[in-house]
Amino acid sequence: MSQLVATIKKINNIDNLNIVEFDFSGLTLKMMSLDLSSDMQIGKKVKLLVKPSDISIAKNLNGDMSFSNQLVATIESLENGQLLSSVILKVNDVLFESIITKDSSKRMNLQKNDEVTILIKASNLSIQEIIND
Repeated sequence: MSQLVATIKKINNIDNLNIVEFDFSGLTLKMMSLDLSSDMQIGKKVKLLVKPSDISIAKNLNGDMSFSNQLVATIESLENGQLLSSVILKVNDVLFESIITKDSSKRMNLQKNDEVTILIKASNLSIQEIIND
């Protein structure tokens, strides 16, 4: 699991559906949720989680996409297995892991230090904990 700390900056809700916006080192992330704790308030810090299998990678991204979360990252390391590849990506000083197929890694010719875009759907971001400072 990739973990990052962010601050809640906006909460939009209709009925039981919530779209929460976070500030992550000056970048905006969005999360879709059906239930929110009453502790979820603007200005609170949270620890967010995303599974490695929920992080997609784009190289030379061009055009509009429906992914709410698009972060420019640098490949820190790449390990190709027989079927899957583990790609460690750095955004600011935070590391993310993406698990993709080895075929995708080879087709995209991914290399250490490549600049890529991390793509995360709002429904794939979750809150691990609220940080009470």
